Amino acid sequence: MDNGIPNSKKILKVLGKRIKGLRQEKGWSQEAMAELAAMDDCHLGEIERGEVDLSLGTLARIAKTFEMTVSELFEGVA
Repeated sequence: MDNGIPNSKKILKVLGKRIKGLRQEKGWSQEAMAELAAMDDCHLGEIERGEVDLSLGTLARIAKTFEMTVSELFEGVA
């Protein structure tokens, strides 16, 4: 049943694409961004592919790495 609310898998995919796009705009490799965000580059790859749920802490670290708020990170996502 479609209630107009995107499912979590779709949100994770769209958010992952947004994060990847922002990273690429900065000209950062996954390894460079992962180091800046204090996370494993393999985990960042999983995030960019929409394969894992993100904790609030991880979202906050990613947003801080991009020098934006978590709400700005979600612009156009959901």
